[in-house]
Amino acid sequence: MVEELVQQYEPWNRLAQNLAYGLWALSVLIVLGYVVKLATTSDPKVKYDYINRNEINLLWIASIVLILGSCFYANSNITELSALWILVRVFITVSMGLIAALIIQNLLKFYYPFFIEKRLKALRYRPRISPKTGKPMKLLSEEEEDAYLDEGMQAEENVFSVDYDVWKDEETGYIKIEKYAGHLHALECPECNYQTFKVVREEILKQPTPTEEGELLKHYQCSYCGYKAKKTVTLKTASKFEGSAAATA
Repeated sequence: MVEELVQQYEPWNRLAQNLAYGLWALSVLIVLGYVVKLATTSDPKVKYDYINRNEINLLWIASIVLILGSCFYANSNITELSALWILVRVFITVSMGLIAALIIQNLLKFYYPFFIEKRLKALRYRPRISPKTGKPMKLLSEEEEDAYLDEGMQAEENVFSVDYDVWKDEETGYIKIEKYAGHLHALECPECNYQTFKVVREEILKQPTPTEEGELLKHYQCSYCGYKAKKTVTLKTASKFEGSAAATA
C-alpha cells in the first residue's frame, strides 16, 4: 500500500525536486553573474555605481528564488493527499517562506548597508590612474576642486544634492571629474544605531552673498525608529562661485 502511494505521487515529488534544484541553480547564477561582473570591471567609479544600484536588489532577488526552491523541496516527499493535508502543508510552507524572506529583508535593509558602505567608500577614494601617464592621480580638496567645477556644479554641491570628486594628474594636468549623489546612503541613527538616518528635507535659512556666507538647515529622520534631528551647514559666499567660474572660463 505504501509503495503504491509513493508511486502515485512520484511524478509530483520528482517535479518539485527538479523545480527546487532549478531555482537553487538560478539563485546561484544570479549571484555568480554579479560577482563576475564586478571582477571584470576595473574602473572604480563604474564598479561603485554598479554596486550601489544593483547589489542589494540582486541579493534580494536571489534570496527570494532560493526560498521558493526550498519551499518546493520541502514539498517533494508527498505520501498522501487530502484537503486538510493540502491546507496545512500550504500554510506551513507559506509561513516559513515569509518568515525567511522577512529575516533576509531586514538583514539587507538594516544591517547590510554597514558592510556595503565600507566597500563603496574604499572604491570612491581608491587612487585613480591617469590614462596619460599611468600614475596615481591626486584627489583635490573641496577648495582646490572649485577651480574645475562650473557654477552649476558648485550650486549642486552647496545644496548637497550632488557631490563631485575631482582627480588631477599633476604631471600632465589631466582632470577627471566624478559625480556622486549627495545622499546616496543613510547614516547610523544615534537613537537605534541602524543605518537608517537620512536627510529628508533641506531649507536655506540665509542666502549667501558676495561678502557673507549663508546657512542651510538639514532635517534628518530615521526611517526605522522615527528619530529626528536638525543640523545647520554653512554655505560658501557667492563671490567664491564667481571666482571659480572665472577660473574655469
